Amino acid sequence: MKIHLVSSTEFMTSGTGVHSAFRSMIDLLKSKKDVEVVVNEEGKGDIFHSHSYGLYFFYKSLRYKGRRVHTVHTTPDTLKGSVVFAKLLQPFSNLYFKLAFNHADVCLAISPMVEQRLKSLGVKSKIVRVNNPVELDKWRTTPELSDEGRRMLGLKDDEFVVLGVGQLQQRKGVEDFIDIAKNHPHIKFVWVGGRPFGPLTEGYMRINQKIEKAPANVLFAGSVGLEDMPKVYAAANVFLFPSYQENSPLAPIEAAAAGLPVIFRNLIEYDMLYESDFLKAGNNAEFSTLIEQLYQDEAFRAQAISMSVELTKQFDKDLIREQLVNIYSELYIKSREVQPAFGISWLSAFTPSKTRLSRVQNN
Repeated sequence: MKIHLVSSTEFMTSGTGVHSAFRSMIDLLKSKKDVEVVVNEEGKGDIFHSHSYGLYFFYKSLRYKGRRVHTVHTTPDTLKGSVVFAKLLQPFSNLYFKLAFNHADVCLAISPMVEQRLKSLGVKSKIVRVNNPVELDKWRTTPELSDEGRRMLGLKDDEFVVLGVGQLQQRKGVEDFIDIAKNHPHIKFVWVGGRPFGPLTEGYMRINQKIEKAPANVLFAGSVGLEDMPKVYAAANVFLFPSYQENSPLAPIEAAAAGLPVIFRNLIEYDMLYESDFLKAGNNAEFSTLIEQLYQDEAFRAQAISMSVELTKQFDKDLIREQLVNIYSELYIKSREVQPAFGISWLSAFTPSKTRLSRVQNN
């Protein structure tokens, strides 16, 4: 089989978790020889698999009826606190997302919450739960990576570093990150991430003003290329993830794979998603308590690192790759079963075989 992987993030919004997931899937599928992979404009394939949902998705998928797969990273709820006028656009976004997801033959839900949201939207396509794969070895920390990361970010060797990663928007909790840092002047807080959507990002001016007034122990490093992110994680001591809404975020799992204690916000979607225990806080005071405990208590920090190790096991790339190939194979076999005989006329559209084709495609 030849798999056609598509995402508009390749040339529009590369500084996002969706793009990281897209690039990871390319590497994952290319890691073995059982399938061939073409990306965006490189050619055509037997199965179409998209990670974005814009007009590019519809355009590129036109010739793949019955063989379309879409990984659902974004739902209407993801827009809240991410872009301006999200509430006003809610009715339109609900309709658009429903149209996009029903355009696929199979929707891959990356979390139980995403699966619920697809069903509540009235999506009729087949829905399959598949976790985001994480190449754990890619994020392993070494002393050399740590030194390189600290030099790159301008950090001192003896600084205790709390890292945050995400877009500069309300949904990601960047304003809370600044407020929490004020409680720990003896700790360095570093935020990595920018604004792929520019001025359309929610809170553009408000957050800029808060960044300008942030205390001296807070560093905003801007966007960092995916190839340099292992150095960023290696430079830190703790990963803080105060986001208010997520589906299946990659950054905290990458940080966990790098051996960092990870602190999540206490959200129901994490309780539904993760199969092992994790550190969580319900408000800024609780975040601060956990950070100070990790700073002062080496035994607690070691326990938190063990929790990170357990957390990553759920996202083993080999198991997820096997799931993906099985999904592709099923669609490929079905598409071949319903191929009309060579030379059949357009009148076959009105025969029972066409009915059977429609039924297979809607399953």
